[in-house]
Amino acid sequence: MSRRVYIGTDGGATTTKIGGVWEDGSPVSLRLLQQSTAAEHGPDAVMRGWADAVAGYLQSHGLGWGDVHGVGVALAGPQRRYGVLERGPNLPESFAGYDVLQGYGKALEASAGRALALVVGNDGNMGGVAEAQRARGSGRATVLMLAPGSGLGCAFVDGNGLALDGDTLAGMEAAHMPAPLLLLGSKPYPCGCGRSWGCVEMYTSLAGLPYLLEERLSVNPDHELARSPLPPKQRALALRGLAQMGDALALELFDFQARALGLHVATLAMALDPGYVVIGGGLMDPEGTSEAFRGRYLRVVREAAHPYLWPAQRERLKVVPAALGDMSQAIGAALAALYSEKRT
Repeated sequence: MSRRVYIGTDGGATTTKIGGVWEDGSPVSLRLLQQSTAAEHGPDAVMRGWADAVAGYLQSHGLGWGDVHGVGVALAGPQRRYGVLERGPNLPESFAGYDVLQGYGKALEASAGRALALVVGNDGNMGGVAEAQRARGSGRATVLMLAPGSGLGCAFVDGNGLALDGDTLAGMEAAHMPAPLLLLGSKPYPCGCGRSWGCVEMYTSLAGLPYLLEERLSVNPDHELARSPLPPKQRALALRGLAQMGDALALELFDFQARALGLHVATLAMALDPGYVVIGGGLMDPEGTSEAFRGRYLRVVREAAHPYLWPAQRERLKVVPAALGDMSQAIGAALAALYSEKRT
């Protein structure tokens, strides 16, 4: 008897990850399977590589193409229109204007021997879909996910489990809302998106950490990073390890970022009123940070948001760490394929 499985493809600019869920939404496995995206070979070759990766995933779990009832794709970067890539910062120029629905659809059909239902979405949104399911279980609470990493991933997931895309597929680009600079006592740092009003991303993620570090080192000239020959980004990358060892300056900077993120939670709660806020990204990775560090970071986020929430939100809003790590976007894409089928 065929088992209904839904496959998710996390098509990152550097690596491709594959995940899957059963018909009840439970993951087939949380074991990380990934391979190089090899974007330098062009989009058609990438699509074939994705299809080959799915075939390998199915084989490794004792499944076949006949078991697959839908596929979802988590796309890195913006879309020109549904399924069509816009020029992104991390993919070659040849991907601009490429129709993933058509290209990946053909590659899947060639491998499966039949056409498969295919859905696409922003990778941050797909990660939110997966983490929302984990956070709320069988309930229907809405979920906001914020994932600081190289930038700030943001997603809002409704009671049906699907992410807010917006009319132009640019919904929840909340990383580029202006930060409350007055409360943070900070200046507007220029963002890679081109805005100069002080995007939240610059105060909560690696993107702006070199600016924050430079300011703190100017008043801490004896710190080891002040004497380091490393370039600014590499010095910023060293902060996570230093924070795990209790370095005061590193902890101060991550406290600042957590406070900025907490204020952003309060801002978004005014518009979205979520039941859960899931904090993801590398700072919540159990293999990369200590339990004490993660607890401290989440505490600062909660404390920063609390004074600016409505009374009912203070009682009910739950701020929790992400649970799926690097598999969230692939699992979310698989869930989106499942939910899409249920809606039709």
